[in-house]
Amino acid sequence: MKNLDWEDLQIFYHVADTGGLSGAVAPTGLSAATIGRRMLALEQKTGQTLFHRSQSGYGLTRAGEALQSRVRAMRAAAMPVHEFLTEQAETPIIRLTAGTGTVFFLSDNISRLVRRDDGFRLNFLTTETTLDIAHREADLGIRNRPAQAGNLASRRLATLRFAPYRSWTAQQPDQLEWVGMDPAFARHPATHWLNAQDLPIRFLANSVATVHQLVRAGAGIGIMPCMIGDRDPALARAGPIIQDLTEDQYLVMHADDRHRPQMRRLIDRIVGLYRDSAAVLAGEQPIRDFSPDMG
Repeated sequence: MKNLDWEDLQIFYHVADTGGLSGAVAPTGLSAATIGRRMLALEQKTGQTLFHRSQSGYGLTRAGEALQSRVRAMRAAAMPVHEFLTEQAETPIIRLTAGTGTVFFLSDNISRLVRRDDGFRLNFLTTETTLDIAHREADLGIRNRPAQAGNLASRRLATLRFAPYRSWTAQQPDQLEWVGMDPAFARHPATHWLNAQDLPIRFLANSVATVHQLVRAGAGIGIMPCMIGDRDPALARAGPIIQDLTEDQYLVMHADDRHRPQMRRLIDRIVGLYRDSAAVLAGEQPIRDFSPDMG
């Protein structure tokens, strides 16, 4: 006798329990035709006729009754294991990697990304470095370039622009100096651009979040993505958009994972959020725009 498949035995149980193919459709998720073929194959494997087939349904032969008794015992024995695994199972985690500014933007729109009944948890991996999605260091990444190699897929999200910002309440804004990233920690083109200019940089920081906090506190002028600076009521633009820093953002994912239902759901929501926020991302909706008297 060939090795029996547990799934086939489960299907057999439902056919035997309901007395026919149609009754086994709902609990198995299979079509009646598929169930019928699986039961014929099971009989061939066992070398036994398990059913009396008639227009009124599927009745069990003596061999079928003996098998039903054993499968029922197997299901009962397996139930404690199933319950243990169900209790121990954790909700799947989707790891999303992005830079600090992007994570700020996503966090502000968290209700657009996740819902209570989604069946997954979202883990933000906030970093200015590039994690290796191909080797499973993350599941999704938002980047300023599409995937270049590996078993990866990309979707363009939107155009992102940058501008200089200062505290709205800063005293003597025309005398403010600049807040920048320590070159040893600079990763993004915007941080390199500022360090390459002939501008007085009074404060340095090793994180984008610290630069943001220093600018909000009135320490100086800092470069930020418009999606952050324009939405922060404590900030005002300190100059026009820096066109040299304009970039496109892409959602990068492992090609083998992108069609998983939970991943697909999150991907669609991120794409929708970026589509609906295109004007904000492009710096077209500032709360307080630059004007010459700002200094």
